Amino acid sequence: MSQDFIVFGAPDICEEEILEVITTMRSGWLGTGPKVKEFEELFAAFKGMDAEQAVAVNSCTAALHLSLLAAGVGPDDEVLTTPLTFCATANAILHTGATPVLVDVDPQTMNIDPSAIAARITPRTKALMPVHFAGLPCAMDEILAIARDHRLTVIEDCAHAVEATYRGRATGTLGDFGCFSFYATKNVTTGEGGMVVSRDIAQAQRMRMLALHGMTRDAWKRFSDEGYAHYQVVEAGFKYNMMDMQAAIGVHQLARVNGGWERRKTIWNRYREALADLPVILPAEPPGYVRHAYHLFTLQIDATHSPVSRDVFIRRMTAVGIGVGVHYLALPAHPYYQDHLGWRPDDTPHASAIGRSTVSLPLSPALSDAQVQRVINAVTAILCQA
Repeated sequence: MSQDFIVFGAPDICEEEILEVITTMRSGWLGTGPKVKEFEELFAAFKGMDAEQAVAVNSCTAALHLSLLAAGVGPDDEVLTTPLTFCATANAILHTGATPVLVDVDPQTMNIDPSAIAARITPRTKALMPVHFAGLPCAMDEILAIARDHRLTVIEDCAHAVEATYRGRATGTLGDFGCFSFYATKNVTTGEGGMVVSRDIAQAQRMRMLALHGMTRDAWKRFSDEGYAHYQVVEAGFKYNMMDMQAAIGVHQLARVNGGWERRKTIWNRYREALADLPVILPAEPPGYVRHAYHLFTLQIDATHSPVSRDVFIRRMTAVGIGVGVHYLALPAHPYYQDHLGWRPDDTPHASAIGRSTVSLPLSPALSDAQVQRVINAVTAILCQA
């Protein structure tokens, strides 16, 4: 790969993260330990929560799975979610033995359409799992009202929305559980990793235990300088814990979260201004009562109005050294869900149409002004062809 290639979702890693990882490696403690605890405390404070309410895990998928289990979701239950999301959202539901039920999206916001939720609720419905797509918070007033009326648990998938707020409240704290991703392309990264927050401290404590094999709380301390302590397995848990080496990256990423948000906002607005007259659909402007996380900048490219198709656009961007992403093919387009759940693209027409036409442009704080202009020039050249 050429050094000139603009990598999609390149992480903004600084010297502080590198030095913290080196220090952690020299400490002799690489697995779950004091650095993970520090990261949990910092993240909880960032979300305005108590330290005990945040549990660091190895992925957002793990966070979703643990939240579902803590909510009592299991076989014969149904969980309503969006078709415009990464497969992990649906897979976490399937891993509990429950059935994911899709609710189509609002074509403007690309988030789950609250007006379509009620029609999908059945006596088996146990939870709602809204996804704050691209960093734009869902219509949580409506979603929470539906949840109250039907006594449903709300699990927020905040993989794109670590900094977002809705009417002054932080995403992840509006529902019963909030799940975050620290994957390499995310606004806060630990390489791989995630966090789950819960309004109920007892639920958080159970998830912490389930994330480490179902062993009694603080079992990770058994090799610390406090001396060996016996542990007991009280549930059949999972290997979902975060490592200190990951948390060492996260503590400095979180310290710079607002600066990164400001830079992405600047790039996002620059794209909107520069690409406004092109034959594409740009992201919706966020309403004034939300703070958009600016995680993705999507274009919808319709071959009936654009000179090229979405896939041709992707190939041409790659050919000029610019990485792009697709977020996402709608879940009913994937063979597994068609074969095992009987889903079809026509079941969720808005999400399916978006999935066939959407492409995401680079939006990292690590981008220079020159690189942003290069992206704009390439998009313009491709979409202005006769």
